[in-house]
Amino acid sequence: MRTIKLARYGELGQERPAIVAADGSLRDLSTLIEDIGGEVLTAQGLEKLRRIDREGLPHVHGKPRIGAPVAQVSKMICVGLNFSDHAREAGMSVPEAPVIFMKATSAICGPNDDIVIPVGAQRTDWEVELGVVIGDIARSVPIERALEHVAGYLIVNDVSERAFQFEHGGQWVKGKSCDTFGPVGPWLLTRDEVSEVQQLDMWLEVNGKRYQRGNTNTMVFGVARLVSHISHYMTLMPGDIISTGTPAGVGLGQNPPVYLRPGDVVDLFIEGLGQQRQRVVPAIGASTRFTRGIA
Repeated sequence: MRTIKLARYGELGQERPAIVAADGSLRDLSTLIEDIGGEVLTAQGLEKLRRIDREGLPHVHGKPRIGAPVAQVSKMICVGLNFSDHAREAGMSVPEAPVIFMKATSAICGPNDDIVIPVGAQRTDWEVELGVVIGDIARSVPIERALEHVAGYLIVNDVSERAFQFEHGGQWVKGKSCDTFGPVGPWLLTRDEVSEVQQLDMWLEVNGKRYQRGNTNTMVFGVARLVSHISHYMTLMPGDIISTGTPAGVGLGQNPPVYLRPGDVVDLFIEGLGQQRQRVVPAIGASTRFTRGIA
């Protein structure tokens, strides 16, 4: 079976679909598909992409902006406290069932786009997470069939404003949904290329200092359990993203706490899924919808 890395490139709102070639270059897919989302991400859609002549596709020249690798995301579902070490550092109990909350899809941005500190923010934090992208529609699926509904995996930085999250009333969504708080990518790696999704190393650095290091083998609830569990409460559609939780080492957990400030640079990595880099900028003087990432 031919494996696939899918990406999108171009200015914000004008991204074009691409496939990552074996040499790391991008090949344009826009003559074959309109975008990477919807039916393209189903098992049938991905099978069609496996059959194409990749060498015959146009090369993407230069170093264009890399956008979020998935379009048409109907919802982004996050899982809280899904690493026991992170629950401990947050001073919370390990949950008996998955803790689910939402991140607004307007927060989604490219993997190297700037993180914009929102007006009134006091404690903006970082979280490296494995993102699961749904392929075929999932409704009340059993655990043993859950991975069949997964198109692939990507990196998520679940950026969080802790003051908004804990001190502004309501649920966590307020602290999770600001513009640019959902960098994803750089690519979507199809499920068949990940032999064991519960054995992936991950790390995150701020200004070259490594704060987070972990492995998906310490997740409280694994990917199959999460997909099955969530699908019993809502229909999961092609392109939906599940952000599966973060290991210890977030800014909130430092002694004393450390939070992001303008000028900081955040790097994060998950084995097989590439690497992200974001510069942190203030809201004043920055456009939250048209920021450019680090080259």
